[in-house]
Amino acid sequence: MVAKNSIEFECKSVDETKAAVHVLVEPQITEFPSIFGLPPPVASDDKKPSVSASGLAVPIIDFAMPRDGIVEKIKEAAEKWGIFQVINHGVPSSVLEDIKDGVVRFHEEDPEVKKSYFSRDFAKTFIYHNNFELYSSSAGNWRDSFGCYMAPNPPNPEKIPVACRDAMLGYSKHVMSLGGLIFELLSEALGLRSEKLKSLDCMKGLLMLCHYYPPCPQPELTLGTSKHSDNTFITMLLQDQIGGLQVLHQDCWVDVSPIPGALVINIGDFLQLMTNDKFKSVEHRVLANKAGPRISVACFFSSSVIPNSTVYGPIKELLSEENPPKYREFTVPEYSKGYIEKGLDGTSHLLNYKI
Repeated sequence: MVAKNSIEFECKSVDETKAAVHVLVEPQITEFPSIFGLPPPVASDDKKPSVSASGLAVPIIDFAMPRDGIVEKIKEAAEKWGIFQVINHGVPSSVLEDIKDGVVRFHEEDPEVKKSYFSRDFAKTFIYHNNFELYSSSAGNWRDSFGCYMAPNPPNPEKIPVACRDAMLGYSKHVMSLGGLIFELLSEALGLRSEKLKSLDCMKGLLMLCHYYPPCPQPELTLGTSKHSDNTFITMLLQDQIGGLQVLHQDCWVDVSPIPGALVINIGDFLQLMTNDKFKSVEHRVLANKAGPRISVACFFSSSVIPNSTVYGPIKELLSEENPPKYREFTVPEYSKGYIEKGLDGTSHLLNYKI
């Protein structure tokens, strides 16, 4: 394992140059900087068995079926898996292709253009960086990202780079609409009225993170994204066809196999807390790959670190003498601050909120 002061030096070098991971990928480069190497705890976790699509499979839910059937399948998936894929969801394929193309356009912009957006101030409207957890985690991840808050206050379009501006603004409208439907279905799956989760401000914020995973010369020695669960209510993910996303289920890593036109929905920490463990916040990771770039767009229903005074806690209608609250109340900025400081170290920040 690389010495701590050596890691800090490399992190500072990356920040000072505002370098993207993908600029490290040149034809002559066969090894990557040591800050991207797996530390021992993560390397050992990597030894958990992986299951291909022929074994366990993440649930796929067809939104063209009757609503009662959708609710039942979402209930089962949210309780047992914490993740599911949706098809026939109503978002046009042209919109999905536009946002993926916009992500590629920005990440393959002239480096000097991208550097003007480089920041680790996560309260900014739009930021570009390589790893949000670069300093807090034991190793960097093999990806570049940019993010933008799309709600509660729509961004000034001028703050978004031209390369991805129209695509982000257009896609976010569909995400908010589909997200509203999914929160209704999740509410019904809990036995509550359709508007319950929305009335509790679960849609108060939307953060769009657009990831670019370059081809990796040594994919067996690093990860695209380390094991973690999300600091969100739910996350809506669009991925391309390269693959690499895996979820931890029954102590096995299970592939979330790409399906053309599908969207991946996963339960986040906030909803596990609010449902008092009825729904599961799934742990997941992204493998590095020699193929690429891999593109994904993760839309987090969360206000993250921006001001939000709403206090959240276990939903009272779900509690009883037999099922008392298991967690204390929280605000999203408070939770997110601790989550970011902790980094993607393979442990759940939810444990800090257990009663």
